[in-house]
Amino acid sequence: MSAINYPDKIREARPKLSKSFKRLADYILDSYIQAALMTASELAHEVDVDAATVVRFAQALGYTGFPELQDEIKQRVLDDLHIRPQEEKEPESIAAHADQTLGQISDALERSKRLLDPTAFEEIVTAIGQAKQVLIMADPGVQAAAQRFAFLLETQGHVAKVVRPEEGSLAQALAAGSAEDFVLAIDISGETPLISAALAQAKAFEMNTAAIVGAASYASARMAAIVFEIQYQEQTQVGDVIMAAIFEALGSALRWQDLNNYEEHLAKVHKARRRLARSK
Repeated sequence: MSAINYPDKIREARPKLSKSFKRLADYILDSYIQAALMTASELAHEVDVDAATVVRFAQALGYTGFPELQDEIKQRVLDDLHIRPQEEKEPESIAAHADQTLGQISDALERSKRLLDPTAFEEIVTAIGQAKQVLIMADPGVQAAAQRFAFLLETQGHVAKVVRPEEGSLAQALAAGSAEDFVLAIDISGETPLISAALAQAKAFEMNTAAIVGAASYASARMAAIVFEIQYQEQTQVGDVIMAAIFEALGSALRWQDLNNYEEHLAKVHKARRRLARSK
């Protein structure tokens, strides 16, 4: 088996490459599986260069031509495909432990998909779409995922804010809110009692509420109008990943549900960016 050196060669040479060579370099680094299956002409068309440029690119890296470079790319793909048998031979290898962790994440995602409550999921999507503002309060363990979700909502034209699960922050956010707002609680551990208390206060302010909970027995599940359970106890090691996946699914559903508004928002963003760029 030949050594696979093309990624190192490309990264080392990239600073001195021409623009067309850099496009080829980035494509091969980022999409090597596709590159392994393409002819030189197909690769050239993909990155908008001519086939001769592909040949010269390979030669610039020290290969006789594109076929020799592609042989290394194909070998990497084959090595990737054969990694599982190698791990079975060396169960205590680092690669085997990485595969085990990724397998656990894959299994957890599959369980979440099978157990997903479509009614509650749809109700949350609809509530976000109708809300003037989305207030998100989350367990400390999933704060990062909640922040990413708020950013995702904002990129789609929604007003979203993550509120820290602290008495002062929650009180200020709820007091400044209105009945047109939607409060989304992420209570996957059941160890943040202020979340359920805040849901009760939001209900008193006539706000629509939902709770994504790790177990249906949590107090927050009794306080929210919409309850979405994710069976967190079985997946404690990958909870943040599960929440990130659920948030991505919610965002995708929101885009699909109101595609026209999403596209209008993107058009406004692009227009604003062009104006800002001209003001420099």
